[in-house]
Amino acid sequence: MENTIDLIAVIWFFGLWVGYTLFAKRRAKVVSCLSFELRRKRNDWMQKMLLRDNKMADVGLISTLERNVTFFASSTLLILAGLLTVMTAADKLSMMLTNLVPWASYSESSVQLKLLLLSFIYVFAFFQFTWSLRQYGFCGVLIGAAPDGRGMTSEEQQLYANRAAKVIDQAGHSFNYGLRAIYFSLSALTWFIDPVLFMVASVVVMLVMKQREFHSKVLKALQEC
Repeated sequence: MENTIDLIAVIWFFGLWVGYTLFAKRRAKVVSCLSFELRRKRNDWMQKMLLRDNKMADVGLISTLERNVTFFASSTLLILAGLLTVMTAADKLSMMLTNLVPWASYSESSVQLKLLLLSFIYVFAFFQFTWSLRQYGFCGVLIGAAPDGRGMTSEEQQLYANRAAKVIDQAGHSFNYGLRAIYFSLSALTWFIDPVLFMVASVVVMLVMKQREFHSKVLKALQEC
């Protein structure tokens, strides 16, 4: 019975994670949300960049974004190292959890399985963060190779700005996927307590992300800019 509930909880968890990702991606095409508004701002940014003689400010912004992503990428590696270390002492962790949560039973294999889930989440997050980092590097190349917009037609300016903004947009999406993985990993921690609580926590995390993406105050501020 316990194994069945655990399996249902894991399926529920991945269903919410993948389902919300697909929902947010499709919803962003028809309603205003953070992704939609940032895409518009990035396009405006690239259009203004083409008309500037000195593009050091644009390069500086890209460097700042890269540093933010690098911090999260490094953090995921540290967390992975910690998880792999804990897996070698799964027997001690199971005893500790049994003392903390006396109404539940923990075997060494079940604890290792839960640690494996967390490890998978952070491996996924690491790949997303590093891919985002590389894409921001591509953005820096595009800014460095940008032609003088004053010698271009408006159509040429729009075309180059759109393409450059799309690369920045893709880097932002990869960063969001990594952050989303970290958010869901927090709900996965509750699996150590109870699988039903794990399912409830997954729903709570999803609702928090939905509120921030589609109904937050920062979204309203972006819409008004």
